[in-house]
Amino acid sequence: MSAILSGRKGSTLILTCHPPVYTIGTSGDRDDVLLREIEGEPIAVFPTGRGGKVTYHGPGQLVCYVIADLRAERDLHRHVWRLEEMVIRSLRGFDITAQRSDRGIGVWVGGKKIASIGVRCRKWIAFHGVSLNVDPNLAHFAGIVPCGMRDAPITSMHALGIDVSRSDVEQVLCLQATDLFARRDYPVV
Repeated sequence: MSAILSGRKGSTLILTCHPPVYTIGTSGDRDDVLLREIEGEPIAVFPTGRGGKVTYHGPGQLVCYVIADLRAERDLHRHVWRLEEMVIRSLRGFDITAQRSDRGIGVWVGGKKIASIGVRCRKWIAFHGVSLNVDPNLAHFAGIVPCGMRDAPITSMHALGIDVSRSDVEQVLCLQATDLFARRDYPVV
């Protein structure tokens, strides 16, 4: 963060995958963690500094940490819009029609959540980001109340019939991130 604040470095995209873990955001509640073991597999629980409630991260999920300098625009809503748009456009590249929902922040396909977003902003540098379900074990979501919504079914690209590698998704997502985060004139819809 200090390199971005000083101007030595620009915004950064980090793509990764985590071992099975439930993370609790700043507005989350430990009561939303229902189980700590699914199918005999223990799942760690960690509080985080990101916004949002409880979510799951694990193998088969692409986690995108977007560290972005928002000092010029000072608009966190626009930043979240860009994160959602990055996923929506990336999924379109795999013939998946995704959209935003009045139900909450994130990306949805046919009423099911396929990507969650949680950010934190400090000194107008945003960090944390997006988790996109490529092919995670969807049973692991049964151990939490995802994003505080008891009736929000979760899906993945694989569950939608798209057999694709994480590497393929990363390539498309990086192109969309470059376009969306290099330009600052996208409207908030």
